[in-house]
Amino acid sequence: MIEVPIYNQAGKQVDTLAIDEAQLGGEVRPVLLKQAYVMFHANRRQGSARTKSRGMVEGSTKKLYRQKGTGNARVGPKRTVVRKGGGVAFAKTKTHEEYRKDMPKKMRRLANRNALLAKLVDQEVKVIDRFDFEAPRTRDMKAILDAVGIDRSCLMAIDPENRHVALSARNLENVDTIRVDQLNAFDLLNHRYLVVDRAGLQAFIDGTVWKNGHHEEQDKQEKNEKEAA
Repeated sequence: MIEVPIYNQAGKQVDTLAIDEAQLGGEVRPVLLKQAYVMFHANRRQGSARTKSRGMVEGSTKKLYRQKGTGNARVGPKRTVVRKGGGVAFAKTKTHEEYRKDMPKKMRRLANRNALLAKLVDQEVKVIDRFDFEAPRTRDMKAILDAVGIDRSCLMAIDPENRHVALSARNLENVDTIRVDQLNAFDLLNHRYLVVDRAGLQAFIDGTVWKNGHHEEQDKQEKNEKEAA
């Protein structure tokens, strides 16, 4: 069991939360995390990079100067591939390049949980008892992060209904926000710390967070009803 300290908004420890490693994969699996990271990274590529061949570059086709007698190396037009501003020898001309990769659903979910386990093992998860903001205020959010010892990049997993927390954190340097139900290995591994409230962390571990607008238990119930029909 991993004992995670729970802090209040003033940075004082008020409780602890016991987390079973078995719920998060049992042990940190670097090979799985690497595979998931590469997949998430590849799937964010647009595949829209383009380059121009020498025929696509605008400009004169005239030879810059005569072949002999100048003392310089012989050159052709300015659009040649060996000159700055010229074309590219093997231009990228495809309208779209596909870089997408895929992983089985169970592997993706395990990788997301295993990334959280890696953060817990390294004591890089800061759990707040609850966020209580009457109105968005960046100064108050910075005070909370300073109180719990955030000194590097930080990912805040927030309840999508708690709009004040997202607005309070969005202007802070090196702080990114994400919905609790969208936590993934790529974003977790790209930040040093994870800041989450107690309810959000417990919901993620228990698997009771909302995914794609549907509750997992509700999805299972609907699936069973369809099979029974």
